[in-house]
Amino acid sequence: MRDITITITDREGVSHTIEAPTDMNMNLMEVVRSYELAPEGTIGICGGMAMCASCQCYVESDHELPEKGDEEEAMLSEAFFVKENSRLGCQIPITPDLEGLKITLAPEE
Repeated sequence: MRDITITITDREGVSHTIEAPTDMNMNLMEVVRSYELAPEGTIGICGGMAMCASCQCYVESDHELPEKGDEEEAMLSEAFFVKENSRLGCQIPITPDLEGLKITLAPEE
């Protein structure tokens, strides 16, 4: 396994190109938290259970992502600032297929 490169635009509009491990069973929300790209307590509030939308992001690149589950669909139906390309970062596992992924964090509610 190897690290992949992901570009994350934070809520201030600053772009960060980071390395994410593919061998640690992490999801996108956990990577954002580990790099401290959002203030503590503003992302991953539910711990990655798809029970809040604090890790909502906009997928800007053309990657094949896992299908949205019922919990993610339900949460996004109640969230603010939802767009066609909205996903919950906690529902996107970091895999080698995501090399070059580009996302933008959704605004805080």
